[in-house]
Amino acid sequence: MAIAAAISLPLIAVKHRSRSPASSSLWFSSTSINPPKNLPSVGISAGCKSNLGVFSSMSAQAPAKASAASFLDHKESGILHFVKYHGLGNDFILVDNRDSEVPKITPEQAVKLCDRNFGIGADGVIFALPGINGTDYTMRIFNSDGSEPEMCGNGVRCFARFIAELENFHGNKSFNVHTGAGLIVPEIQEDGKVRVDMGQPILKASDVPTKLTANKDQAAVKAKLDVDGLIWNVTCVSMGNPHCVTFGTESCNDLQVDELNLAEIGPIFEHHAVFPARTNTEFVQVFSPSHLKMRVWERGAGATLACGTGACAVVVAAVLEGRADRRCTVDLPGGPLDIEWSESDNHIYMTGPAELVFYGSIPL
Repeated sequence: MAIAAAISLPLIAVKHRSRSPASSSLWFSSTSINPPKNLPSVGISAGCKSNLGVFSSMSAQAPAKASAASFLDHKESGILHFVKYHGLGNDFILVDNRDSEVPKITPEQAVKLCDRNFGIGADGVIFALPGINGTDYTMRIFNSDGSEPEMCGNGVRCFARFIAELENFHGNKSFNVHTGAGLIVPEIQEDGKVRVDMGQPILKASDVPTKLTANKDQAAVKAKLDVDGLIWNVTCVSMGNPHCVTFGTESCNDLQVDELNLAEIGPIFEHHAVFPARTNTEFVQVFSPSHLKMRVWERGAGATLACGTGACAVVVAAVLEGRADRRCTVDLPGGPLDIEWSESDNHIYMTGPAELVFYGSIPL
């Protein structure tokens, strides 16, 4: 696998990790990058053999074993060190911010870093901050548009793997994370997947929040939503962040999600007047009571390959509408997640992968 650094925000160094022993290469374009002078030596590798070509003003060394902790120990002024992870293609820039309660970059800088043509490219920037109120860590996120969501399911799995590498955790390990959605407890499993206790879903319509009228207890379930003259049946769920889940319209109750034009319809749902805090929207196709397929338009990020909180909301909505069991496999464009809505404690449990992509540094 080759990674090319050809961006106007000059990338200084990247470490790439491969699962296989096959060689990989990393190169820099001298026409696109202007590295600062007197840059200290940075190792460029991560557990795989690399062929490396760099500027003469830079030096590189390949450590026997690279880690996020050792890489992020570099403290050059004006340089942001980061690690890129993805959860089923939902990708994030992870920043070690454990030494401060204030994020190291601003939302405006996050927008630039997330740009896929002129920046690093990501759906958001995630900060690992000190824990508060008795928690081990705090997680904050800036979306690719600079907004700050309460939580992100794929992001918290990436966060868990990032913390495990920073702290050199091995085997099964769980910890408490403070988020804008409350306490979240991820557990790293022996197979490397992350199981996350996502807490209880919020169903009270006014707390989601939505202005749709509650029609089942205090929840909006299969409520009618007029979107540009077309009536959709929607169920509203909050996983600490708002979700609008639909299985179809009044005239078509069997969505074929691959046929949807998300770029056209997604923003209309997101900014609909009945969602005062905007909303994430999940379009769902039912294969069986234990197998669902979804596409998502995320608030602040647009169409993404996966949304963990969205998959949780989908299962809750499917159960409330009598379409599915409490344990389901949810297929997303980036791959499947296992979701369980436990009857015993009313908590949602999400299990899925999180993968390291590369290490990097960039001037701010």
